[in-house]
Amino acid sequence: MFERILRATAILISAVVVLSFALFAIDELNGASQRNETKLAQDLESNPPPAIERQREKDHGAVREAIDDANDVVVSPFEGVVASDDSRWTQRGVPALLALLVFGFGLGFLARFMRGRV
Repeated sequence: MFERILRATAILISAVVVLSFALFAIDELNGASQRNETKLAQDLESNPPPAIERQREKDHGAVREAIDDANDVVVSPFEGVVASDDSRWTQRGVPALLALLVFGFGLGFLARFMRGRV
């Protein structure tokens, strides 16, 4: 029973992180003009200040914002690793990768370990 909960949690967290990063990549690859670059940087910032968060909610739909909010919570423990980096790809990619390793792989491994112990 506990194994199934851990496995489902690992899959759900992994899906949120991958989907949020994919949406970020799509936004980045669509190519913003020079005058929109600052606005895009603010929209794609994880854990943005409240004013930017409200604007991001207006620009994206409710589903996209829910995915981004869930991702913000999941990757928040790892954001300090790349806080000083200027690259948006690094600021989003490294915490996402670490979250996948810890929550996706780690919880999946723990679920398999629990199955063997019971």
